[in-house]
Amino acid sequence: MKKNIHPNYHKIKVEMTDGSQFETMSTWGKENDVLKLEIDPKSHSAWTGGKQKLLDKGRVSKFNQKFKNFRSENK
Repeated sequence: MKKNIHPNYHKIKVEMTDGSQFETMSTWGKENDVLKLEIDPKSHSAWTGGKQKLLDKGRVSKFNQKFKNFRSENK
């Protein structure tokens, strides 16, 4: 193997959105840095089964309104 081409693999702390932390090995940051998560399995609806929130309401209807005259008669 080539020398000095591999990233530094070290311990970091990961902080969940609820403030809990755990230690893991990573190439991210420096030794003992804290990686603060914005989304994690405890809070994200993909893991919790919560309902999806639409951030941009009416986008499809805006598109349809803007391009309503471009529809073809043949379906």
